[in-house]
Amino acid sequence: MAGPAHFILYVGDQIAATAFWTAALGRSPTLDVPGMTEFTLAAGTVLGLMPEAGIRALLGPVLPDPASARGVPRCELYLVVDDPQAHHARALAAGARELSPLGLRTWGDTAAYSLDRDGHVIAFASRPQEPRPAPLTAAAPGSRRGGTRPTR
Repeated sequence: MAGPAHFILYVGDQIAATAFWTAALGRSPTLDVPGMTEFTLAAGTVLGLMPEAGIRALLGPVLPDPASARGVPRCELYLVVDDPQAHHARALAAGARELSPLGLRTWGDTAAYSLDRDGHVIAFASRPQEPRPAPLTAAAPGSRRGGTRPTR
């Protein structure tokens, strides 16, 4: 890849979305101009906020109107951070609706889920300090065991 990857969320109100993400992420945008706000999340990763009307103006009527799906979950933004509880609390304080409190998930991460005002699912997560166990393999037919871990 030649440059950073941009993940752009379509938002109903760019100013309100910028205020929300500034609070939830605990950082200021790296770009904030009419029609686009950007937050650098990590080296090579940028979160963009574009007004729904802006993408419609850019691509025209061939694009289904994003505003018609407002409030319906359209994506999940899964962010691995140092302190998921603090990020989640800031998101809630900024107006997100809690979907699931911080807890250990079956894949080994600790994550909390919320929904922003535009219907985007947000997960703030942390990874375990130890390596994750290898996935279970399928049990052999007729076996009474649930599966085995592959050997290395």
